[in-house]
Amino acid sequence: MRGAVAAGAVIAAVACGPNRVPEHAATDSVGTSAPEPRDSLVATGPHGAEVWFTLARADRGTDGSHCVDRTVEIRLGGNRIPVPLLYTEEAPRFVNDTTLEAVLYRACRPLDRYHVDLRTGQPTPVRAR
Repeated sequence: MRGAVAAGAVIAAVACGPNRVPEHAATDSVGTSAPEPRDSLVATGPHGAEVWFTLARADRGTDGSHCVDRTVEIRLGGNRIPVPLLYTEEAPRFVNDTTLEAVLYRACRPLDRYHVDLRTGQPTPVRAR
């Protein structure tokens, strides 16, 4: 019996390699990942428009720093309009009655600015003048 247990341990160690953890180990521990942040209202604008942070992802800067990027959702008149592929760390601001301005973040730093149509959620890059 001890031989079978030892053989199983050797097989697991070889299969996992020096830097890998057995697949079941990740599911055996409870609370190893941070809970998903709740949706949070970050701006209100004309005609009852609301801007919410919804989904979140952990990111890491080139200097090793950690941050959390959030997606943006527009809520207007009972409709929820997600803004696709725009992760940010700062609250968007209203430019006018139909447009938001949001900053795309990657690797914990701001990159490009986008104008977002409040009706469709479609982001468009802001061109430098």
